[in-house]
Amino acid sequence: MSATNSNAARSTSGTANNQSDAASGAVAAEAAHTASGAASTPSDSERPDSKASAAAKASAAAKAPMPAVSRPRFSPGRAVLTLFLTLLSLLWLIPLAFILINSFKGKLFISESPFALPDGESSVGLNNYTKTLGDENFGQAILWSLFITVASVAVIVFFCAMTAYYITRVKTWWTSVIYYLFAFSMIVPFQMVMFPTSSIADRLGLATPWGMVLLYLGFGGGLSVFLFSGFVKSIPLEIEEASYIDGCSPLQNYFRVVMPLLKPTAVTVAILNTMWVWNDFLLPYLVIGSDERYKTIPIVIQGMIGTNGNKDLGAQMAVLVMAVIPIVVFYLACQKYIVEGVAAGAVKG
Repeated sequence: MSATNSNAARSTSGTANNQSDAASGAVAAEAAHTASGAASTPSDSERPDSKASAAAKASAAAKAPMPAVSRPRFSPGRAVLTLFLTLLSLLWLIPLAFILINSFKGKLFISESPFALPDGESSVGLNNYTKTLGDENFGQAILWSLFITVASVAVIVFFCAMTAYYITRVKTWWTSVIYYLFAFSMIVPFQMVMFPTSSIADRLGLATPWGMVLLYLGFGGGLSVFLFSGFVKSIPLEIEEASYIDGCSPLQNYFRVVMPLLKPTAVTVAILNTMWVWNDFLLPYLVIGSDERYKTIPIVIQGMIGTNGNKDLGAQMAVLVMAVIPIVVFYLACQKYIVEGVAAGAVKG
């Protein structure tokens, strides 16, 4: 009896094992089928409609409303500061408005009521402008001012950038001395050197527009080298080392790698020097003021005052308006670079 029970137990155990093996095989087969199906099924990125779906999602994301930007909280201090800056801006615009208004008025009415708007009696229309444009001296002054300004700014940017790069990258005692001499030249008042400069320029034959370009290079070099040096210090040396590894010579490294990086500072230096050279009166007056052939716009404006003190204020105002327009246009065209360039030039390595 016991042997029979033992055989039955063994039979039951074998049956259970067979069922377990069968179940395990079925599970394995199903897993293999699932895996093979997954392998044969293309991924989302390989499906034909995946690009269209991605484009639709991108379009929906673009059309989705942007999160609202929180406005700065109102504060009395902010309001007072805004009001103060607005009034200060208007205060700076008053001289420009004064010049523009009086350029359409007769010279007698400018003296009597300088702040009154031109009316039927005081207005002369565009007569002041046509009178000025018809003056041969003014036409020559525009050409000479344009030549001196463009040539001086080009020379300042070109040579000062190279000088700043050299004295920044070459670390010797004499390059440090040169750098501090340029920095010192910025704090020396022009009035201290204007008469010696005029005398030396006359002896060396620099009382010409070409000589003025050299003089402006000397007076504008200090600030320009200072700004360029600050930016060169922020350029990683690894960039130049990579150019040398690629086979660039020192000149190729400067003109092809460094110079393009100096563009923001170069534009800033150009803007600052253009406004200075174009509007400068004292240096051209001291050097070439007595020569009738090379007068600039500021000298022509000063010459509109007669020998007896007679002033044609209307013509003067018209000349001032026409002299300001090129600088304003140039500044507006390049103003996006000036903040970037000044900030980059202020970096200290």
